[in-house]
Amino acid sequence: MTDKIKTSILIDKDLWKKFKLKANVEEGLKGVSKAVEEALEEELSDLIVVKALENMISAPAGAIEVSPIQPKVKTSAGKTIRELRDSGAC
Repeated sequence: MTDKIKTSILIDKDLWKKFKLKANVEEGLKGVSKAVEEALEEELSDLIVVKALENMISAPAGAIEVSPIQPKVKTSAGKTIRELRDSGAC
């Protein structure tokens, strides 16, 4: 979000004073704008996440090709499992 706009809002005076004081204490003079932006982002975070997930789903994924391979060492899965069970490791 690099583009910025200047806007006006109508808000309760006492509520704004408290918010502005808190933002100025935490972030300095530019803290009010940053705090308002963060509050809006937090409020809209679920929409942002949904949009990001939709973009991930709609993006074309490369085809993944899986080909079977033969083990290099001769093994027996049944024998290995039996050994594990007998030793009490499972």
